[in-house]
Amino acid sequence: MLTLKKGGHRDLERYYAMMEVDFDSEELIGKLALHRAISKGDAELLIAYEDETKLEGGYALVFPRSLYGYVLLKYMGVFPWYRGKGLGVELMRMINKRYADRQGILAEITEFEDPEPDHLKKLFRFFSRFGYTEIDSDYRISGTKAHVFVKPIKGTTDLTPFYHRVLNDFYSRVLSPASMRSMLDMRPAVKKEDAGEKE
Repeated sequence: MLTLKKGGHRDLERYYAMMEVDFDSEELIGKLALHRAISKGDAELLIAYEDETKLEGGYALVFPRSLYGYVLLKYMGVFPWYRGKGLGVELMRMINKRYADRQGILAEITEFEDPEPDHLKKLFRFFSRFGYTEIDSDYRISGTKAHVFVKPIKGTTDLTPFYHRVLNDFYSRVLSPASMRSMLDMRPAVKKEDAGEKE
């Protein structure tokens, strides 16, 4: 049985090294910015551990505050020695339960190169399994295509018309304006029929 606990600054120091292994450096938010976000309540580091052994097995870094009532699941990882044992599934269930009173949960999946060729497809399947659906978006993180997924809870499934405002709200609480300009490129998605009219 797993339990989810909220980590603090000391935990972030330990877990940031794991994030550096799990995520491309271009998509990682700086450690100092995350410390500030945790201090202000704009970020939560959640740690999953086994009740019996008290061993930690995974983590999630979530941005829980937004004007729109959504939550952004920014980073999630399972320790290598726990992979393939269902811990990621259990962790995702606990995250969904923790934020069940919100409008919905957003997640980003980036197309940064990965040594495992099917990694992107596996992530898409994993999130789909929990009710996340991809929305149309024109969004890049450090120049690389990012897919936006939403799990609606009380809110709408189609965030396409205003996803850029929702994500911008999360990031503006965590990053400086200069960091946002250099890291993020998000625009309203252009509908296919609108794109056809411009041609």
